[in-house]
Amino acid sequence: MSNQHEISTLQQAMQSSSRANSALVGIYEISKVLTRPARLEMALSGVINLLASFLDMNNGLIALLDEEGRTTTVVGAGWSEATARDHFERLPEQAVGQIVVSGMPLVVRNIAESPLFTDWSELSEDAFLTPRSFVGVPIKGENRTIGTIMIERLDGHSSPHTLDEDVRFLTMVAQLVGQTVALQAVVARDRERLMSESYRLEKELERHSEVKRDAIEWIIGESSAIREVVDKIQQVARCNLPVLLCGESGTGKELFARAIHEYSPRSQKPYIRLNCAALSETVLESELFGHERGAFTGAVGLRKGRFELSDGGTLFLDEIGEISGAFQAKLLRVLQEGEFERVGGSRTIKVDVRLVAATNRNLEAAVMAGQFRSDLYYRISVVPVFLPPLRERREDVDLLAKEFLRRFNDEHGVSLSLSKRAIDVLRACDFPGNVRELESCVRRTAALAKGSVIVVEDFACTNESCLSLVMGRSRSMAQTQQAGYVPLPVAVPPRERSWPQRKAEPLVDANAGSGAGSSHAGNDPGSNTGSGLGSHKADAAERQRLVEAMDRSGWVQAKAARILGLTPRQMGYALRKHNIEIKHF
Repeated sequence: MSNQHEISTLQQAMQSSSRANSALVGIYEISKVLTRPARLEMALSGVINLLASFLDMNNGLIALLDEEGRTTTVVGAGWSEATARDHFERLPEQAVGQIVVSGMPLVVRNIAESPLFTDWSELSEDAFLTPRSFVGVPIKGENRTIGTIMIERLDGHSSPHTLDEDVRFLTMVAQLVGQTVALQAVVARDRERLMSESYRLEKELERHSEVKRDAIEWIIGESSAIREVVDKIQQVARCNLPVLLCGESGTGKELFARAIHEYSPRSQKPYIRLNCAALSETVLESELFGHERGAFTGAVGLRKGRFELSDGGTLFLDEIGEISGAFQAKLLRVLQEGEFERVGGSRTIKVDVRLVAATNRNLEAAVMAGQFRSDLYYRISVVPVFLPPLRERREDVDLLAKEFLRRFNDEHGVSLSLSKRAIDVLRACDFPGNVRELESCVRRTAALAKGSVIVVEDFACTNESCLSLVMGRSRSMAQTQQAGYVPLPVAVPPRERSWPQRKAEPLVDANAGSGAGSSHAGNDPGSNTGSGLGSHKADAAERQRLVEAMDRSGWVQAKAARILGLTPRQMGYALRKHNIEIKHF
């Protein structure tokens, strides 16, 4: 008997040593999973899967709770998130509540015999034939229970010694998980604090480095077109109405949006910016409205949205014409009611935000095509402001070019200058990319300049390497080589026929016959046929081409004239002849 007792004691010691080694390896592997840079849900999923390999368990769960006891995250071994959450919600509230409230482990050797599991819906007659044990330990952090780790085993009659070892092992794992959750919460809070501090410092820097004058200091230009816009901006900034900035890319919409905020009564409040085209719909919703903890995978903490951050101030939404139809409806509700809910939340948040939107699209055409909601368009375009392209303010080119060159000189410690002929070259360019393209051109030329003075030969357009020049030629060649291309027929008023300098400019109707529709057909002021245009079908086709060209050009006559190969004067005649009303943005 003595020998058998010694053998039994030795076997138990070997088993205990083996379990201790296994637990040590398990803690090491779990610590590696938790220290990897990954989302919290992925880390917890890795932990529960490792527990399944180190413990003889039927299933297991890790659940995290918020301050109010609501479940934020649930992961299970080999289960999807939805399945794991469903199983957790079916567990007896008494059993889970005892772990959370007491902050102590719960061990049940046989679930079928425990009063805590009496009403558990998953209990069946098989549970009495194949008993199951339950072990749950609390995950602690921030002086409270922030979650639980629970496992179920099919060894309901296992010895208490084995269950005690499981409790000790799970308690160590729960401590590691609690530290990881707390660390990620600190990182999330620090991120939000740093963003707020960044906004504050940026605002403070702008306030100390810029002195307001009658003109907006950071907007360069003395042309009548830009001065008209500046005056309108300063006037509209005093009210709280939404403003829609329309114009081509590169015309400085963000600078004017900043001016609206700086010259408004909200200048001491936050100014928040967001590019709608740079984000997907789901990310955009989270960025604008914020989200609650656990609203989606990766939402480990509460996050305020841009609407909430800009409360009392100004929110600038760039490229608003790129948002989807579904999101347009959500945005409309916020603008109408001034309230919203965070993603995953139910509490209504009220804000007072002045909206400034910008787009390079023709939103009126998008409304007509059903691509943009008309009610949202009327809400954001209470005060529309059209920013002129650079080709319509050529007198500002030299001022802008010199300013960009000055910045280049300050950044690189050089003293380059522009020759008179170099300025003439810049003024002659259309710059389809507007001010942004001009800045790029000046910087590129300055970087490659061979002397201290930039000359004509330094520009990329002189050696056929200018992108705008190449693209312009490609478009022109494609247009002239298009099969069946016919220049737009334009009727010239009779008074223009007597001007010698305009003799070669009028175009004759390409659809007219050889005898009818000559250049003298429209000399009669009472004539209804213009310059001899053909049928009503031809007139409709002409009008359609004019409207399409104006739509493509954002209703800029000079740009539409270039598309159709006409002069601006001919374009004006054609628009008046067909009674096409000019749209102003």
